Amino acid sequence: MRLRWALILIAWLPLVLASAAVAWMVQQRSKVVADLQSQAVEPVLLASRKAELQKYVNLARSAVQHLVRDGMPDARAQAQALEILQRLEFGHDGYFFVFDFDGNNLLYPRRPQLQGRNLLDLQDRDGGYPVRRLIDQARTGGGYVDYEWDRPSTGQLESKLGYVEPIAGWQWVLGTGTYVDEPERARKRIAEASSEAVVDTLGRIGAITLLSTVAVVALALGVNLNEQRKADAQLRAMARQIVTSQEAERARVARELHDGVSQWLVSVKYLFESAQARARRSGAEQEVVRDLDAGVQRLREVLVEVRRISHDLRPALLDDFGLARALEHLAREWGQRCGVAVDVACDDTPDVPEAVATALFRVAQEALGNVERHAQAARVSLRLESRSSALRFELEDDGRGFDVEALVHSPRAGLGLTHMRERIESLGGRFELDSGTAGTRLAAIFPTRTLQA
Repeated sequence: MRLRWALILIAWLPLVLASAAVAWMVQQRSKVVADLQSQAVEPVLLASRKAELQKYVNLARSAVQHLVRDGMPDARAQAQALEILQRLEFGHDGYFFVFDFDGNNLLYPRRPQLQGRNLLDLQDRDGGYPVRRLIDQARTGGGYVDYEWDRPSTGQLESKLGYVEPIAGWQWVLGTGTYVDEPERARKRIAEASSEAVVDTLGRIGAITLLSTVAVVALALGVNLNEQRKADAQLRAMARQIVTSQEAERARVARELHDGVSQWLVSVKYLFESAQARARRSGAEQEVVRDLDAGVQRLREVLVEVRRISHDLRPALLDDFGLARALEHLAREWGQRCGVAVDVACDDTPDVPEAVATALFRVAQEALGNVERHAQAARVSLRLESRSSALRFELEDDGRGFDVEALVHSPRAGLGLTHMRERIESLGGRFELDSGTAGTRLAAIFPTRTLQA
């Protein structure tokens, strides 16, 4: 597990670091781009505002120029011109102002209280005289003037760019202006737009990183799971091969016992029986006869034990009559030997593979041995059911039971259960074990598809 997560970390960490580096570079470059855009936009905005101011003043002068050329008295024409100019507005704070060359304010729509006053001596924060500068620029034919003036909407003194032109014949200064915070607002809008774009880009990078992380983790887990499945398959194949080798060796030893040792013991028993008969016919001493009788009896017991061992190693019933009959014989023989009532019900299973049949028989042997040694049971039930979906083997007793978890995790006590589980699972089956005060139930289930495979 540690190696698996280490491999995932090795694949994921460079991705995250690269994404973080890209995000940082995008953020830094966006600031540079925003500054460059601001530097490029400011002159354009300033030139655009200057052109607009000149256009507005030209339009305003055109609106009153016909009055200057008329033959009406100057006072009447000027009053009409001021009325027209007062109605002309543009934008939020756009208006036109009029001074005469002496510095008297003739028109100031936003501050009517200044109209009629002489503003030549009006000073800004730096000690300059903005009205004088406007008049001087108009006297030279008109142009642009930077100055400070009260902003009507805020009442604050702010920097302003003005454009003035003279009205020939009347000695008037006609002009308008715009506050120079427009470039600053444009810069803020650019910065805000850039910040929003950066946030969006970082979100996309984060989403891509997250998706890539999920893909890396999923791929790594998929590879690990695939490798784990391969390893499990190899372990199961190795376990099957070991079990097959064990069974082959058991069969070989069983044949050797049956065909070799058992036959030699039978020959020795015949020799003893012949000696026993001759001793009786010749009237040998009773002590010699008794010794021969004891020897013959001991040989008979050895023969029975050898045959039992040979039968346990590789029961002939399993090969000759199949799994069901072999289990029935095993259960009844065990019940007779142990004095425990055994209930046996086994379905015929002609199509069970040899490896599965052998595994179930060995599990039955091991389980009955455990019942005999530990369960103190009075009744045992053994079932073998063959259904369309699965082959099910079940052995249940009414003994005292045990703690399954503790036994499974015990290195020595749970070794037999571990071997049974490994034997069944190595062949594709499922091993179940439940135990309590009411007894113990052991089951091995082989799905039909596993048996067919």
